[in-house]
Amino acid sequence: MSVRTIGGNLLFWKISGVFASLLIILGIIFVMIASRFSKSYYMTAHQQLYGGIAQHLATFTRPIKNGKPDTTVTHDIIHSTMVANPSVEVYLLDTLGNITDYVVPQASVQMKKVDMAKVREWLASDTGKPMGDNPKHPGESSIFSVAPVLENGVRVGYVYAVLASETQKQILASLTDDLNFRLAAYIFFAALLGAFVVGIVTFFLITDSICSIAGVVKRFKDGDHAARVHGYATGNLGVLTSTFNDMADVIVDNIEKITATDRLRQELIANVSHDLRTPLSIMQGYVETMMIKKDTLSEPEKERYLAIVQEGTRKLSGLVDQLFQYSKLEANVVSVQKEVFPLGELVSDILSSYQLKADERGIRLLMETVPALPQVFADIALTERVFQNLLDNAFKFTPDGGQITVHLAEAGSGIKIRVADTGVGIAKAYQEQIFERYKQAEMYPSGQKGTGLGLAIVRRILELHQTTIEVVSDSGKGAAFEFIMHRA
Repeated sequence: MSVRTIGGNLLFWKISGVFASLLIILGIIFVMIASRFSKSYYMTAHQQLYGGIAQHLATFTRPIKNGKPDTTVTHDIIHSTMVANPSVEVYLLDTLGNITDYVVPQASVQMKKVDMAKVREWLASDTGKPMGDNPKHPGESSIFSVAPVLENGVRVGYVYAVLASETQKQILASLTDDLNFRLAAYIFFAALLGAFVVGIVTFFLITDSICSIAGVVKRFKDGDHAARVHGYATGNLGVLTSTFNDMADVIVDNIEKITATDRLRQELIANVSHDLRTPLSIMQGYVETMMIKKDTLSEPEKERYLAIVQEGTRKLSGLVDQLFQYSKLEANVVSVQKEVFPLGELVSDILSSYQLKADERGIRLLMETVPALPQVFADIALTERVFQNLLDNAFKFTPDGGQITVHLAEAGSGIKIRVADTGVGIAKAYQEQIFERYKQAEMYPSGQKGTGLGLAIVRRILELHQTTIEVVSDSGKGAAFEFIMHRA
């Protein structure tokens, strides 16, 4: 037997069990309600049928003569009445409710007086007759019939007839037990049959839908990532299908992201390998030359070779630093230590450190600012890294004799920074890509291409400072990068 068959049978029996339990519980409740109402109905009907028996006895038997019970006449008549109707027990009362005579076994009568308030209420009511005392069972109410006994127009007592005698209760209890047993048996078997039918129908409907959904899930597992569940928009299955469809969309999106990331990782490895191989090859060549010709090289040549090796190590150090910085930013392990500081002084110091490099290439470095520029609230080290990366990028694409300008100005709740150059510019088709990791604009000359991490690092640092960066450029007309630092 397959796992699906076992699971299906288990589901079927669970559904059937739930419905059977529910129907049986409802059946028990029905039996209890039916028993209660049938008993109430029987009592009411019995009172309506025999409610006039006391009046009949009081009128035609004249049970009290000269203020005393006439036992010689009444006992025979009352006894005959009780034989004809065993459910009736007859008592004679005086005007205060004291029991003066009765036709029942003496030992079984436990009360000497009945509640006259119930007697008066019974006589005053036309409908909804109250329950009264049962002399054989103190504290237990019973249906009864009562009528006054008149002698010479004067009320001398009452005929008090209990309509639900002990014999009647025994018979009624036996009949009720039999009725309850029959009802319970019929309801039990009806519940089992109903649960079986409902279980089969429900099982078929649920498993048919689940099998359809399972087929779609299997197709998705086998590689059909376009597979989606359709046709179940509401109910629990609607929640299941919408959840699966959303999950499938997320999985497909993650697969695409992973694929894109892997492709970019391969590009990064290729770029890094090229950038590492070039300076390493140059350094290795010059070091090998110095080792081979160490006795024949002049001092100026040795110094030139060493300077080339030093430049190669500087490039390698910068590349490794870029990779290390970006990996920390991507892993969210960089903690921002914000503090208040004057941005103008920081920019001035950074430009001073680039002045020698600018002089070597004839590039003008300018700083434009306004007096009394407010201080900013940011991480000094990360802010310095932003300007360094933007200036390195500007130097890379600005020809000799060009100009690089850093402009600072107040703007709303912060300071607007603009780093502009007179380089080759960036075509609009590439402006959305330059801030992506591992991206390089393809229109750059191959000799100027790098890993493409510099601007990605800038954007990530600025995101940590809750701000964004934008580029304004046209191909051949230079580029300007603009962002805002929040003031203190």
